[in-house]
Amino acid sequence: MRDIHYDEIVAVVRDLCITANYQLTEDVQNGLREAQEREASDVGRSLLQNAVDNFTYAQAHQLPICQDTGMAMVFCRLGQEVHVTGGLLQDAINEGVRRGYLEGCLRCSVVEDPLRRVNTDDNTPAIVHLELTAGDKLHITVAPKGFGSENMSVLKMFKPSVTQEEIESFVVDTVDKAGSNPCPPVIVGVGLGGTSEYAGLLAKEALLLPLNRAHPDPYYADMEYRILDRINDLGIGPQGLGGTVTALSVKILTHPTHIAGLPCMVNLGCHVTRHATAIL
Repeated sequence: MRDIHYDEIVAVVRDLCITANYQLTEDVQNGLREAQEREASDVGRSLLQNAVDNFTYAQAHQLPICQDTGMAMVFCRLGQEVHVTGGLLQDAINEGVRRGYLEGCLRCSVVEDPLRRVNTDDNTPAIVHLELTAGDKLHITVAPKGFGSENMSVLKMFKPSVTQEEIESFVVDTVDKAGSNPCPPVIVGVGLGGTSEYAGLLAKEALLLPLNRAHPDPYYADMEYRILDRINDLGIGPQGLGGTVTALSVKILTHPTHIAGLPCMVNLGCHVTRHATAIL
């Protein structure tokens, strides 16, 4: 059994909140630069150059990449040989988020009650997803989720007789209806299978996958490429002002499901889809 103290988790989560908001991951940086080379529209290329200038400046000057610093989603993989000491894991995560957002001068966007709308003033509570795994490590990923993209989420409970083409069309139609709202070019996360809530989790986790890594199953890799081509044929373009690059990537995650259904969730990430990871 290995002990990890509450204070260590607080410090790591605090740093991850700041890093994720200040520094775009290398794969997304490269994706935006490559998109600029492919974009046929002059306006689109100019907007993509603005995006590159923005994340470059933010990283150099330690500033948030976007004014919407998101609701903190925290993905934890906790080894069964780990013992958290000095407090609860959930409390440590929320304290780390509180410190990260306040000390990093990040906008606090969380309201305490969904209807009465009073701001918590420290961006807590975080949304925490916990998975128990083998080993003695604690993997923590902080993924700030802005709501321009989050508001475009769509869940559809398909019948098991649905065709692959109908699922692909649903994903494309979701991006088409979203238009400029999620700040394209977007990253498209698709969760297939499980139950309604698990499909949503899969779609969120899909946004954490490296852009330059194809799906390991050729069946789904081909599906991702087809959907991406159709999305980029929509003409929405960077920031919705027209062009040939509406999405940087489509990522699909699947899970076994019930014989009577086929849940499908689409969750979009904006052009600054952010996350940072640490292993304790």
